[in-house]
Amino acid sequence: MRVEIWSDIACPWCYVGKARFEKALSAFPHRDQVEVVHRSFELDPSRAKGDSGLVIPMLAKKYGMSEAQAQEAENNLGTNAAAEGLDYLTEGRDHGNTFDMHRLLHFAKEQGRQDELIGILYRANFADERSVFDDDARLVELAVEAGLDAEAARAVLADPSAYAEDVRTDEREAAELGANGVPFFVLDRAFGLSGAQPAEVFTQALNQAWDAKPRLATISGADGEVCGPDGCAVPGA
Repeated sequence: MRVEIWSDIACPWCYVGKARFEKALSAFPHRDQVEVVHRSFELDPSRAKGDSGLVIPMLAKKYGMSEAQAQEAENNLGTNAAAEGLDYLTEGRDHGNTFDMHRLLHFAKEQGRQDELIGILYRANFADERSVFDDDARLVELAVEAGLDAEAARAVLADPSAYAEDVRTDEREAAELGANGVPFFVLDRAFGLSGAQPAEVFTQALNQAWDAKPRLATISGADGEVCGPDGCAVPGA
């Protein structure tokens, strides 16, 4: 079974939702038969590289609330993150363009290190004081931490076209599937689940998707000679 997760590094509920999903997945009986793929979704794709700022003023302006209310919302997110065992800075955090991080995640996918990198990027953005925005040196450090080659990661970041179409393809697919927010989970392209649901809901979704998988029916009386681990059947034996 394949689970695709559309998310953005700038999305706090994606950070929390990943932890909740993984809690459900770790207890799923068929865990070894589940492939998890992370897909790109930018919350603000029109944002220019280099345009970064503090989260609290941005939230206040975006949602028409006071900075005190925005801070209360961040405190609430911090509480939810802590409940999942995640660190979360509720003050002083910044935000910005995430396109380069998504390009780097597609590179990491080719190297089999995508899950490691996205976890590290989430932690760096939400729990570390040093910014991940507009700092290629920082992103290269994080890529190396995820097990990627520094020079290769640096080359990806230096070429704006590298993996750019992969990011745009993910975003087009999200729109086609009706996703207008993240996190968005798709199980075997048959079941969709939106938001940072409780682990129990993810468990239910995994079981439902697994039970709905088509099973091969064997036609009675149609058995023929086969080869197996113990050798091949001998005709007429």
